[in-house]
Amino acid sequence: MAKFNTGQSFADGDTVTGAKLNNITSQLNIYTGVISEQTAMVATVSTADQLLIADTDNGDSGAANKVTIQKLLNDTLTNGTYTNANLSGTITCNRTVATSATITTGTIPTLVSNNATIGTTTGTLGNFTSATITSGTITTGLIPTLTAGTTTGTAGVFTAGTVATLNSTTGTITNLSSTTGTVATLNSTTGTITNLSTTLAGDFAISQGTGTLGTTGVTLGTYGGATSIPILAIDAKGRVTTASTSAFSSTPADASITPAKMSGAQSGSAPAYATRGWVNFNGTGTIAIRASGNVSSITDGGTGIYTVNWAIPMASAEYAVTYSINDTSSGPYCVPYVNSTNSGTYSTSAVGVENHTVGDPNARGDSGMSSVIAIL
Repeated sequence: MAKFNTGQSFADGDTVTGAKLNNITSQLNIYTGVISEQTAMVATVSTADQLLIADTDNGDSGAANKVTIQKLLNDTLTNGTYTNANLSGTITCNRTVATSATITTGTIPTLVSNNATIGTTTGTLGNFTSATITSGTITTGLIPTLTAGTTTGTAGVFTAGTVATLNSTTGTITNLSSTTGTVATLNSTTGTITNLSTTLAGDFAISQGTGTLGTTGVTLGTYGGATSIPILAIDAKGRVTTASTSAFSSTPADASITPAKMSGAQSGSAPAYATRGWVNFNGTGTIAIRASGNVSSITDGGTGIYTVNWAIPMASAEYAVTYSINDTSSGPYCVPYVNSTNSGTYSTSAVGVENHTVGDPNARGDSGMSSVIAIL
């Protein structure tokens, strides 16, 4: 099969003239079979392989020039405009993606855009369906919906853009930095944001992955102790907003105990006075104290005569004393007396009591149940 069309034919016996030879060269067409019927190249085409190319700068009469595949791609992809181009692999040099372009899959190592719209078919960068951006900067842009899997390098930096909705189901965002941009909705089910800086509405902030609760104005410290009680103010969120202390003493002030503050059903406004000393003892035989308060001992002065000694002396000798007995089975019928003929002691340290008959101070008897109470 012919590979060339000369535009000139010869019959047998024709004379070859210069004009006919000129027709062969001027009207020569090369059929596609020159290329299509050649043996296919087995080796991988490299960027150093060469092609013949017609340089249109030299017009139709210019000779074909050789060019390497790398130079061909560099020059044409940099300066040309291509619609519906299907590029695969990794593009490592600077490229401009036109409005409405679609990148379905691939890697963009460095993305620089001054005004990008990602997620729709309008904008400088167009629509990314499964591309990976390992690093880059979008200074001003709008990403209506960004669905990201796993970023394998340094993620892009948004300095003034807006991410309307960011959805991450299983991906990892290792470093999300936003200075003046807004993430309106952040949905993450199993992903991890390891380094997030943001200012939240309210009293909580996150900086470099560390959360900080806003202060309430309360000074760090311990409030309250043995001599003071804490006074706290709590807000609706359960935080302490103010803290102070109030002095406290376990010892009541003088004259501060009223009947209403004492146990029982006391009433009225008359003051209440405490017993300063009391004792219940058996005065028969060897004197035995059954129970007492502020009594150190009882001195036996003879039949029916006793001296009660106070452990802590009274403040004055003008205290009141009551003395009672229940029987004098060891002697005559007696009545109790305080500071009587035979028991003349009545001081701050002791008081004397005795049992004798009404008419005879010497007719005395011991009592098996005797009680003494002192009030001051």
